[in-house]
Amino acid sequence: MNHNTSNHSDILVAGGGVIGLACAYYLARAGQSVRIIEQESMGAGASHGNCGWIFLSDLPPLCAPGVIGHELIRTLKGTSPLYIKPRPDLSLAFWLLRFAANCNRRHLAHAIKARDGILRVSGQLFSELFAEEDLDCDVEHRGVLMAFTDPATMQGYEKTNCLLEPFGLAATFLDRQAIRRVEPALNERVCGGWHHRADSHLRPELLMAAWTRAAREKGVRIDEGCRLDQFETRKGKVTGAQTSTGRFTADQFILAAGAWTPAIGRQLGIRIPVQPGKGYSITMDRPAVCPQIPCYLVERNVVVTPWQSGYRLGGTMEFSGFDDRLNERRLNNLETSAALYLQTPVGRRVTERWAGLRPMSVDDLPIIDRVPQLDNLYIATGHGMLGLSTATGTGRLITDMILGRRPPFDPLPFSIRRFG
Repeated sequence: MNHNTSNHSDILVAGGGVIGLACAYYLARAGQSVRIIEQESMGAGASHGNCGWIFLSDLPPLCAPGVIGHELIRTLKGTSPLYIKPRPDLSLAFWLLRFAANCNRRHLAHAIKARDGILRVSGQLFSELFAEEDLDCDVEHRGVLMAFTDPATMQGYEKTNCLLEPFGLAATFLDRQAIRRVEPALNERVCGGWHHRADSHLRPELLMAAWTRAAREKGVRIDEGCRLDQFETRKGKVTGAQTSTGRFTADQFILAAGAWTPAIGRQLGIRIPVQPGKGYSITMDRPAVCPQIPCYLVERNVVVTPWQSGYRLGGTMEFSGFDDRLNERRLNNLETSAALYLQTPVGRRVTERWAGLRPMSVDDLPIIDRVPQLDNLYIATGHGMLGLSTATGTGRLITDMILGRRPPFDPLPFSIRRFG
């Protein structure tokens, strides 16, 4: 449908994070006119301060068998990355109960297969994207090193590794001496680890800036500082979007607003079981002895990402609603944890201390689907800690759904209909 008005496009994307940008990019590349509306600036939320892993090996979901008891014990010991702010919140209580119900072997097998489908395609699409576009974002392919200080925990990872073997993603075991040959920045406390070789890393804020430029060059119009107030609907369709800067219309609409997606869904009578999970990061200069390989400090659930242009520590999972204020204790814990594994855990100059809200789905699988009640509204949210890793696959799937093309992986596990 063609409209001779600057406020109309074939596609309107609500949300300027990495998921919304990926959807817009692939649709524009397919010949669609696309507009993104973003309440802040492109990549201002969780797409900015994450640790930048394209983590294709991350197949097991958070809701795995035994995880509830494990985290309760760690909470009592004061070593858990999880924090739930005490407050009356029925939606969070129901979310936690449903999350707990998914901590079973059946869901584990289902989620691993589903995550492999979208991650495998996303990895291929990222390779094509970096070959086709000039995206200067410190991308490197060095894999991910799982580092351990406790021998029993290290040996226990072998069970997880066995789950990855059928998908060709098993890691290589490294003993105490071998792991320091591979990564000399680790200290004497590290007793060994596992090296996943399929994974890459990049600097996410640089990716967002470069990919946004590439999208603009393909004709994507971007309205920043444009808050979505509500969707207008009529006869089972979205007819327009009322925003803080005016009204926009489109033939198809995509809701990719991250952790804020459920609030918009509620206006439309759509229940989306996603909660905001706060993560923290500290960005700094490269330390004197800087890792060359991204490291996951397993017992502390802290991520270490080195770039040519800097260095970042990240982690934690905090359920405190939409409170995005910095908690100094949580930030300090990132540095304290890194010191247990690294010779030089921090750089001299800190450039950013950050917190952002990840959209956590109740089964740790993203929601990528057309909304059943509204023929022309699509949803892409709930990516949790795999937003960057699955961005290209999500953008491709949404594009194929809208254009009626066969998707490159099974979309059924990501359907909103799975929640009933």
